[in-house]
Amino acid sequence: MLHKAIIFSLGIFALTGCDAQKKAKTESKTPEMTTNTNSDDQKKGIIYLSEGENKFLKDYQMNITFKGISEDSRCPEGVNCMWAGIAMAQVEVMGIATRPVLLNLASMDFPSRNYHQSADFNGYTITLKEVTPYPKTEGAKALKGKYKIAVDIKKAEASSDATTK
Repeated sequence: MLHKAIIFSLGIFALTGCDAQKKAKTESKTPEMTTNTNSDDQKKGIIYLSEGENKFLKDYQMNITFKGISEDSRCPEGVNCMWAGIAMAQVEVMGIATRPVLLNLASMDFPSRNYHQSADFNGYTITLKEVTPYPKTEGAKALKGKYKIAVDIKKAEASSDATTK
């Protein structure tokens, strides 16, 4: 009987210890970007994603995943550069009846180097609005896994060269 009481009390202590660790972890995390899906930005079409995060967007009938940053040549804070640089985000989108498509969205348009801030998918234009955090002097490699992006999704406009009868 004494053995059962000792084992039971050890089990209770272990479970309360796990609960305390979970609370400490969730309290220490402070997001840099808001990911609240009920915000006004969500209604305007702006979606916030952390690196590796996946969201199903019911309003657009699509799934969006921020795969990562493939290039970050933005000029670090406190450094004078000849070129501002760009960040290239890899965003995978998939409609409910389509295969996944990987979009490479740049932080600014630079067509001569094939950098585009927007891409069309399934009747929508997806535009990269923001990439955080901004690199520091230690370089972009230190930011791996910490990136967050904001993308804007709007209904694609009809092309102006379409002919009508």
